[in-house]
Amino acid sequence: MPVKKLNPVTPGTRFRVANTFSELTKKTTPEKSLLEGIGSTGGRNNQGRMTIRNVGGGHKRKYRVIDFKRDKDGINATVVSIEYDPNRTCYIALLAYADGEKRYIIAPQGIKVGQKIMSGTGAPIEVGNALVLSEIPLGSSIYNIELHPGQGGILVRSAGSTATLMGKEERYASVKMPSGEVRRLLMTCKATIGATSNPDHNLQSVGKAGRNRWMGWRPRVRGVAMNPVDHPMGGGEGRATGGLPRSRNGQFAKGQKTRSPNKQSDKMIISRRKIKTS
Repeated sequence: MPVKKLNPVTPGTRFRVANTFSELTKKTTPEKSLLEGIGSTGGRNNQGRMTIRNVGGGHKRKYRVIDFKRDKDGINATVVSIEYDPNRTCYIALLAYADGEKRYIIAPQGIKVGQKIMSGTGAPIEVGNALVLSEIPLGSSIYNIELHPGQGGILVRSAGSTATLMGKEERYASVKMPSGEVRRLLMTCKATIGATSNPDHNLQSVGKAGRNRWMGWRPRVRGVAMNPVDHPMGGGEGRATGGLPRSRNGQFAKGQKTRSPNKQSDKMIISRRKIKTS
């Protein structure tokens, strides 16, 4: 099982559900040539003012340069290792191409060390291979999808997510997103076959507040626990409900549409995502 329930040896482990990381390669250091420094803002802008609340601290990280474009076409690559990335929920895979170059990609489910991977026109329809949508069969599971040709994959990249190629018509392909939304994309956009790794990410439980601090999250105070001057839901005698859920700026949190009604990409959406009723 990819997650494990820890024994309650300490208060912090009593409610902790942790990842076993059984899919990862036993390797201690990432590829040095693909690492970059990454700073921390603490939620402040260039004037030093807090623009994002509840952010700050956390462990130091290095950014892993990921190949979202998969533009090294027609060259075989071998999966060297499957590694943890502190900057994203899914795992990443280190590829070694036949010409000696190394690149990181988002690892799909079921990928193995030593497996051969390829991208571009004529690549086999196998997990981990990247092709344009026009060459992918209908009904295939895909991830790391481009919104515009050559942009690099920006859709369906989080842990355990996958989209489905529903149809093709003229220049466009219909893709069903994980949210349930069906939208059109140009068939010259590239996508990777499969589903992203680490599907049990949502089963994990942090277990204690201190671990959230390690991840760079500061404590978050509920609006109903504040005074009226601090939050629209604050104040009242006793434990008041605070009225309709809303943000600190008064924007309703449940049910209000926040998408621009005249957004240009609306014409590309065939059917909207499912609305949660509960």
